[in-house]
Formats: sequence, C-alpha cells, structure tokens
Amino acid sequence: MPSHKDLWSGRFERPLDPRVRAFTSSLDLDHRIAAIDVRGSIAHARMLGSTGILPAADAAAIVAGLEAIARDVAAGTFPWPADAEDVHSAVERVLGERIGDVAGKLHTARSRNDQIALDLRLLALELLDDLDAAVVALATALLDRAAAEVDTILPGYTHLQRAQPVSLAHHFLAHVEALRRDRERIAEARGRCAVSPLGAAALAGSPYPVDPTAAARELGLASTFRNSIDAVSDRDFIAELVFVAALAATHASRLAAEIVLWSSAEFGFVEISDEHATGSSIMPQKKNPDVAELARGRTGRAIGDLVAVLTTLKGLPLAYGSDLQEHRVPLYDAGSVAPALAALALVVTGLRVDRERMRAAAERGMLTATDLADHLARAGVPFREAHEVVGRIVRERIAAGSDLAGITLDELRAYDPRFGRGAVEALPAERSVAARTSPGGTAPERVREALAEARHAFVPQRRGA
Repeated sequence: MPSHKDLWSGRFERPLDPRVRAFTSSLDLDHRIAAIDVRGSIAHARMLGSTGILPAADAAAIVAGLEAIARDVAAGTFPWPADAEDVHSAVERVLGERIGDVAGKLHTARSRNDQIALDLRLLALELLDDLDAAVVALATALLDRAAAEVDTILPGYTHLQRAQPVSLAHHFLAHVEALRRDRERIAEARGRCAVSPLGAAALAGSPYPVDPTAAARELGLASTFRNSIDAVSDRDFIAELVFVAALAATHASRLAAEIVLWSSAEFGFVEISDEHATGSSIMPQKKNPDVAELARGRTGRAIGDLVAVLTTLKGLPLAYGSDLQEHRVPLYDAGSVAPALAALALVVTGLRVDRERMRAAAERGMLTATDLADHLARAGVPFREAHEVVGRIVRERIAAGSDLAGITLDELRAYDPRFGRGAVEALPAERSVAARTSPGGTAPERVREALAEARHAFVPQRRGA
C-alpha cells in the first residue's frame, strides 16, 4: 500500500494543500483514542473473517498486525506518520507498511463514519466509568464523615442566613443525595452509550453480509444500532456524558463553596488539613482552600463544554459532517471532572470540624423561633397567628440585644398566655433537631437510618461495557 496517499486520493487530480491538511487534521486529538481505534479495528477484522467477507487467512494477518500495533500504542512506541489525516489513516498506513497490501482490506464494509462513532462511544464509556468512580469516592468520603457527626449541630441556612439547627451529618447527606442522582444519570447515560455503530458504514449500511452483533459482542457493547443514518450522526452520548459531568461538577461546586466559606475565619466551622491546602508566597499566615476553589472553577469549563456540544449539534442536517470533529475537545475535557471530584473527596476526608464553633453559631440568631411557633400551633393556635406572635418576640428581643436563650415561661406568656410549660424546653438546639423526626428529617434516629440506606447506594458498580 503506498504510504504517501490519502485514503480518498483516487478522486482528486492534485494533492491536498498542506495548509488545508493542517486545518482539517484531527491527528493531534486522535492520539487519545489510538488504542480504542485499534481495538475496534480488531473486532471489525474478526467479524470480516468469521462472516467470510474476507478469507480467514487475510483476517488473521490483519488481526495479528493490529495486535502488534496495539502493543506499540500501549508502550508509546507507535510510529505516528506526521502527515496522516487522522488516527484511522495513521493506523492503516503503518499496518500496510508491516503486512503489505492485505492491510487495505481492513476497511471493507466500514467507513470512517461508523469507525469514529465507535471510537468515541468506547471512550465515553471509559470516561463515564471514571466519573462514576469519582462520584462514589466523594459520596463515600461524605458518608464516612457523616457517620461521626450525627450529633454535631450547626445552623442550617437559607439565603445564606441562619435558619434552623440541623445535624452536620444531615447536611452532608444532602450532598450525598445529589451525588446519588448523578450516579443514576451516569448509569442511564452508559446504557444509551453502549451501542455499537459498526456496520452502518458511511450512512446507508453495507452490501456485505456483516454481523454487527458479533462485533458488538467482542467489544462488550450491549446492543447495536437500529438505523444506519442515526448510527453515524448520533452524538447524544457525548452530550449526555458532558451533561452528567457538568451536573456532577455543579453539585461538587456547591460543596466546594461551603468548604471555602466554612474554612474562613468568619465562619471557622472547619479547617482544611495541611496535606490538602496551600499557602501564600507573601503572607505567611495564609492557608488557602485551593482544591475546593479549583473544583468550583472547573465547573465553569464543564458547563461551557456542554453549551459547545449542543450548539454544534443544533443546526446539523443528517448524517455526518466534519463539524462533529469539534466534539472531540469537550468530550476529552469531560474527563477533567472526575479528578476534581476525587481531589475534593480528599479534602472532605481530612477536614477538622470545630463542633463547638458550630454549636455556638446554632445557639445565636433565634434559630429555634420556629419551634416556638410550632408549640403554639400544636396548642390549636393557627400557624399564621403563631408566626405573628413569635415574630413580635423576635423583634423585641433583637431590639433589647437578647436572644431566645434564657427567655422564661412568664416572659413568653406575657406575649401570649397560650404558651405551655414545654415552650421553653423546646428552645435548646438539640431539642429542636431531635424534634424533626419526620421522614427525611434531621433527627438523629432518622439520620442514622438514612446513613445506613445510603451506604448501599454507593457500592461501586462492575466496570466494563
């Protein structure tokens, strides 16, 4: 096989302008998928041999040559032709140099369109597995920390204003729930991604007696395409991967933002371990939450990648267009989310919690005012009326520079005689937390139940297609 010709050179009288070649080439990006491309070609060659499309000897020679190339790729010694258009032409050229003209038969019953669709699906499956493992790592870190903080009380916030006392474990479990949904989305995306497009060829299918199921089975893919046009033009699996990565990053970003806030002197709720923090080049006293900030910042990249993928897709007519080559960068970049989640898991594992500081914050700011209103409501007072009564108490206590702590039953009854003996007993933060026994609430017994149940949701799934 001549090594200097393009795969499509027979149609053209003049060679490709080097400047156009440089612009259209995807070779720099394709290094990432070389091993996957060879894996797909081996499955295709074996299918050609098993169906009799190629003589068994030819198929065996091609497979042997590809297996040698796979070893070179793994070792980093594959001789990339500098002027190859893409990974497909690079592999085929080197294969031809090694086994001769029989290498040209590899492309029988296949197009670069179904070939690249396969390569990207196989890569997306790997990235989904990596993301799943990182989600599990972060959730496990949160679960481990939650197990030790069931009785730790801190202010719960709405609008970043102190609202009601909650268990720190309950707060950590709220993040775990978001990560649980991420895992569900990853599994669903994985199911839709694990579809082999081999056999669709350029877009119309093949005149050869191909066996798409055999190739899919060898590659560990669950199913094959139903429509050849869709098989080569579908990039939903990339959009889904980038979406689930962006959403998981968004969830991690919210946790990261709390770590940044909580580790500040103004909050002082947590301290980041020395192993997971950085310092300042000029201010000796600084301890910076760089990992949390970088994880938070990486979310912006992921969201931008999602917009790029969807914008490219939105105006494309069927079937294949080279515009789809632009999906390579956001697809690869989606792989940057998993390391961010894994690094954030390390930070969570090493956090030092200042329980006294959290508890002190929960005892200031009238956080159990709702408990007073609920006390009146349970006595038959309409809640809106009870809310009004307690609001007046809060307003006057603030004006007097006091909190709810220390208020007496007589003082409460001066506002409303319907306050009973249990009103003052309901005011301590731990009583408020313990009272929230409704399903999904922050009461310790509910939190322990939730912890036990959540553990089962984060058993790592078996990897592989």
